[in-house]
Formats: sequence, C-alpha cells, structure tokens
Amino acid sequence: MQNRAIKISLFLNYFVFAILLNSVGILIQKSINNYHVDTLSASILEAFKDLSIAFVSFFVGSFLPRLGYKKGMLIALALVFAGCLTMYFGNSFTSVKVLFASVGISFAVIKVSVYSLAGVLVKSDKEHKSFLSSVESFFMIGIACAYIFFPLFYSDTDPDAWLRIYLVLAALIVVSFLVLFFADFNIQYEIPGVSIKSDFLQMIRLLKRRMVLVFAIGAFMYVMTEQGIMSWLPTFNEKVLKLPEKTSVTMAVILVLSIALGRYLSSILIKRINWLLMLIVCLVGAAAMVIFILPYTANMKVTPINSISDVPAIAYVFPLIGFFLAPIYPLVNSIVLSATEKVFHSPMASLLTFFSAIGGTLGSRLVGYLFKNYSGQKAFYFSLFPLSILLICLFILDNIQKKSNVHIEFNSSASH
Repeated sequence: MQNRAIKISLFLNYFVFAILLNSVGILIQKSINNYHVDTLSASILEAFKDLSIAFVSFFVGSFLPRLGYKKGMLIALALVFAGCLTMYFGNSFTSVKVLFASVGISFAVIKVSVYSLAGVLVKSDKEHKSFLSSVESFFMIGIACAYIFFPLFYSDTDPDAWLRIYLVLAALIVVSFLVLFFADFNIQYEIPGVSIKSDFLQMIRLLKRRMVLVFAIGAFMYVMTEQGIMSWLPTFNEKVLKLPEKTSVTMAVILVLSIALGRYLSSILIKRINWLLMLIVCLVGAAAMVIFILPYTANMKVTPINSISDVPAIAYVFPLIGFFLAPIYPLVNSIVLSATEKVFHSPMASLLTFFSAIGGTLGSRLVGYLFKNYSGQKAFYFSLFPLSILLICLFILDNIQKKSNVHIEFNSSASH
C-alpha cells in the first residue's frame, strides 16, 4: 500500500512536468508568431530547457539521496510554480527562457528521483522495464494534454489569452505538491558513499564502464531524434503542410499519443519478447516512416483548411513514427539501470538524464538550423543518421550484456 501511494505521487509529478517540459514546440511557434523571433533564435528554448536539465542532473545524483527524494521533489515543484507565474505576468521571450530554465532545473530533480526510486519499488528486472515504460507512457499522456489544452486557450481577438493556461498549470502544481507532501515516503534506500564528494567521484567512475559509454551515445542519438521531431512538428505542420496555427498544434498530438500507445504496449510485451528484437523492429519501422512517408510532403498542393476533414492525410500519417520510437528510450534506460548496483542508481540516473538532455538540445538546435537554411522536409530527413547510430549501439549493448551476464537482485521485500 505504501509503495502504491509513492508510485501515484511519482506518476502525478511526471504528468505535470510532461505538460510543461514538452510545450517547447508550442512555445517555439508562439515565440516566432507573437514575439517575432526567427526560427534559429527560437530553437534556443530547447537549450534553456535541456542544458538546465543537463547541468543540474550531473550534480544532483550526488546529494539527492542525502537531501531526500521527497524533499528534493517538493523544492522542484515550488520552483516551477514560480516559473509559471513569471511566464503569465512577464509575457515576453525572456519570460519563456526563464520558464524553461526553471522547468529544466526542476525536472532534473524529478527524473533522477523517479529513476532512482524505481529500483526500490519493484522486484525484478522485467518489472523494472515494465515500470519505466509505464512511467514514460504516462509522461507522453501529459504531453498529449499539452497539445490539446493549449489551443483551448487561443483567441482570435486576444493574442495574450493563451497565457491563462499558466494559471491552470500553477494550480495543478499546487495539487501535485500537496499529494507529494502527504505521501508516506518512509522507505529505505542506500547512499553511494561517505560524503557528497565521494558520491560524485563514484558517479564519474561509472563513465569508465563500457555499457555506460555506449548508452550515452545511444541516449544522445535517440533524444536528438525524438526531440527534434517533437519540438518542431507544430512548426512543420504550419510552414510545410500549411495548416493554421491552432490546427498545427492540435495535429501534433497524434505524435504524442502514438508514443504513449507504443510505450504502454511495450510495457506489456517486454515481459514476453526479447528487448533487442523489439527495438530492432522499432528502429526499422521509424526509418521506413521517414523514407517512404516524408517524400509526400514535397510539392504538396495547398488547399484551404476550414476543418479537420480538410487536413491532408500526411499530417495524420507521419506523426505515427512516434509508435516506433516509443519503446526505445525507457527500455534502454532500464537495461543500463538493471545492470548497475542499486546503490549507484541515483548517480547513474543523473548520467542518463545528463546525456539525454544534451542530445535533446543539439537535436532541436540542429533541426532549427536546417529549418532556417534548407526546408522543414529536409530537416526531418536528418533523423535517419541518429537512428542508424542507435541501431549499432543496441547490438553493442546486447553483446556487453551477454558477456557480463550481470543480474541484479531486486529487493524482494518491496510490496505493491
């Protein structure tokens, strides 16, 4: 019962941050249209978000177990609450930067906490993979809500009406804060070393492990692909497919829902299917979507869009690439964490978050550059490169896992 309450609080926190963290695509579009910045300048928002995550996550794993995961997450929620109010009252491109910096700092704490506590709350390797896939699936549902709810606040007569959503989000953060505050976090988890300095040095030593280095490259390539597409899909829909601004955001929800569905199904299937086979099929499927579907956006005939029924079929089909991308990230994370001693789960989670954040920053920045200097269509073709590198990384990870034959015994006393 205790573990169930903790899981509920973790899922709720992840949901709140999913809405805020991944509204970056919407805010890129708003910054271009409302604050009149160019596409390359707007792409810096991903850096404010992801570099904040990267910097904080690199250090937070060293002291978070000592501070306490509950206390750390409460502080994170308070910070992002202030960020939402800053966005509402500031209403400027600078306010957007401040918002995403606060969201990035806070999410680093939340994600490291969730990934670290996962090893304490589950009993087995397969359950660990299933739990992380479920958490990431719920995260995608939060993102879907962002793409659905933001357009509801748009107004043709009031260009600032959309800012009211930040008052709603601030209220949701208060609810999440209270649920977490009253949750019973009386659980036992190990602390890596004898001091914060030794904890940090232990984390650095983890980089010497071949599996960690391969994961770092793989996570970098995956997040570069996912964030590059997710952050720029609303702009792609508007600039390439010529959809109205509101419709371009609404249609982007298909990508998020397809990722959520893919992660939910993978959390079930991973208990029966070999992880390598599943991920190979997913990578091949994602590449096929780019190769065979994206060319249809070339030389499209522009027609008036008066309703959803007028939206071209490509706007419905291409976002389904998310279904194939979905299982990759949580499963690869689980593979590395499961092969790591539980005492090092917090510093390892920091490294996982760090490399993911760097990949997201460069991915969005590069896609922004390609959008500006080439075209939105050609920008998305770039995803074939990181997908190819990621496929190689999966084979190397499988080879390392077979050679090491590492098996971590999960806490058998953990209950649901």
